[in-house]
Amino acid sequence: MPGQSLFSFYTRLLDHHGPQGWWPVTTDEGPGYHPGDFTFPRTPRQRFEICVGCVLTQNTQWSNAEKAISHLARSGNLTPRAVERISSTDLGALIRPSGYFNQKQKKLKTLARFFRENKQAVPRRDQLLALWGIGPETADSIRLYAFEQLEMVIDAYTLRILTRHNFIPPGTSYHAAKSFCARELPGDVSVYQEFHALMVVHGKKT
Repeated sequence: MPGQSLFSFYTRLLDHHGPQGWWPVTTDEGPGYHPGDFTFPRTPRQRFEICVGCVLTQNTQWSNAEKAISHLARSGNLTPRAVERISSTDLGALIRPSGYFNQKQKKLKTLARFFRENKQAVPRRDQLLALWGIGPETADSIRLYAFEQLEMVIDAYTLRILTRHNFIPPGTSYHAAKSFCARELPGDVSVYQEFHALMVVHGKKT
């Protein structure tokens, strides 16, 4: 067992790296982070943009996903209806910087159709997991960042860091790691958002 609690580890990372301001969204000033401001997303468009980003960042760096989002925004294709209407070829070309664009354009069209048809204010986790191309990490990211639901996001950085600091044993599953973090951290959306973002920045820098 580690000599410190996970919450103590979290506060040390927050002191060291500072607030991260995830998930970055497009504003009138352009794409950007909003450290310390948890009022985002403020509009349905920003909410959908976060959902799109959660898909586009699969298997790539965020900087590549951000380029693809900028292409979608500049071309006026960052709404569910626009994503549904644009041809698969044109959509793939716009999101090419994110990699795996043939698969990701299909995922975005599936997601866009779901949000246009789904009348619930907040999608359930099981509904998102039932969509083609949406796994646990993406579903939890969508619910946490786009809909401010209490879902812990576990990515490769988080697993690696928690294992290295002996919080969890090697080979711990996504579900088990998520349950551990949920037990050890305060049940607060802002903490969950900041924790995940800090895992990413810490993993990148160290």
